[in-house]
Amino acid sequence: MMPQSADPVHVVGGGLAGSEAAWQIATRGVPVVLHEMRPQRTTDAHLTDGLAELVCSNSFRSDDPEGNAVGVLHAEMRQAGSLILAAADKNQVPAGGALAVDRDGFSRAVTQALEEHPLIEIRREELATLPPAEWDKVILATGPLTSPALAEAILSLTGETALAFFDAIAPIVHFDSINMGKAWFQSRYDKPGPGGTGADYINCPLDEAQYHAFVDALIAGEKAPMRDFEAKTPYFDGCLPIEVMAERGRETLRFGPMKPVGLTNPHNPAVKAYAIVQLRQDNKLGTLYNMVGFQTKLRHGEQARVFRTIPGLENAEFARLGGLHRNTYLNSPRLLDGTLRLKADPRLRFAGQITGCEGYVESAAVGLMAGRFAAAERHGEMIVPPPLTTAHGALLAHITGGHVEAEEAGAPRSFQPMNINFGLFPPLEEAPRAEPGKRLRGAEKTLAKKKAMAARALAHMAAWLDTPARAA
Repeated sequence: MMPQSADPVHVVGGGLAGSEAAWQIATRGVPVVLHEMRPQRTTDAHLTDGLAELVCSNSFRSDDPEGNAVGVLHAEMRQAGSLILAAADKNQVPAGGALAVDRDGFSRAVTQALEEHPLIEIRREELATLPPAEWDKVILATGPLTSPALAEAILSLTGETALAFFDAIAPIVHFDSINMGKAWFQSRYDKPGPGGTGADYINCPLDEAQYHAFVDALIAGEKAPMRDFEAKTPYFDGCLPIEVMAERGRETLRFGPMKPVGLTNPHNPAVKAYAIVQLRQDNKLGTLYNMVGFQTKLRHGEQARVFRTIPGLENAEFARLGGLHRNTYLNSPRLLDGTLRLKADPRLRFAGQITGCEGYVESAAVGLMAGRFAAAERHGEMIVPPPLTTAHGALLAHITGGHVEAEEAGAPRSFQPMNINFGLFPPLEEAPRAEPGKRLRGAEKTLAKKKAMAARALAHMAAWLDTPARAA
């Protein structure tokens, strides 16, 4: 049993990172005060006052712990007793090889777990200034939707200008409004994945003429206006609006979210679709489906008009139309130390997307690390970050060091949000070997390398979690 500490750690922000941080701290015997501004103050993206509300996709992406870096991150978080992964597993909906969730059930599960923990106090209030001096240990996990007043206070402390990017939200369609006489169920290459059947996506086919007409409509469609200060804000490449992708080239969508590979139309198997729109189950009941990769800044009326030109969606009824919000994150390599503390004020630790990670899982993973670091600090223990060879350690290294080192080496780069990927992991000490008499080549060699990196990561994460605490 963990020893208990009387002094609380304050966590500001009840999103994925803040919820995970609060859970990790409390399960280590340290009291937590979790501050969440909703419903006192709402945001442009949130719809409820639930903790860990998912405001964009309902997918945590690949759950493959051998060949995909985010799947490795999932597995490491499960090893570490993650609340976010436990709630996701309990509220999973079919999504091929991905881990997707019923977003309402997921948020309810996280909220209930935090509300019922005896060491967690939830305060529904906005923190509009820097935390008061008497809060000696604070985690700021306010995310990309940090309130303007707090963002300004943080910036005044750091002396830096915030970096920002736009994040767009995909529409959600009522299943019973989809014409299944034209659409069909199938996962790409019939891959079932965890909790799936191999027929987990709804597919809507377009021929060449329909595709080009759709691209024309996207480009010509009326967009939501941007304010002056937003005009110079770049998009994060991992979440580009569908119309921005279309503007980059007529074939861009066919090699992105509308690629037709690995799918066969049972209504007309002899004819290969020129492009395909996929929809993924969004809730456990299977009554809602979201349009995969269709985040958009089109006006709502334009969305309904343009998206109903897609075969199968002629009569689509939308439970939610797409939207756009501005995300803010810190220049973390300059501002944060190796345990996510603000160098200008070490009592403040940051977690989640505001640190410059990108994605639900990455945000929660940074919250997990921040929570463990804060609990160890409260107990007077030495803080040992996870090894660089783990997904957690690789992500932490990107946030707190990689770009500074590049600048010092004479190759200046701006710090940008990053999803976890094998490119962030250090190289293998020894290349994977094939069976006697065989030689690894091409895709087989790449897969073997990924599997070896994944196995190393999970082994090193387990060893890190089992390392006895030592006094600082």
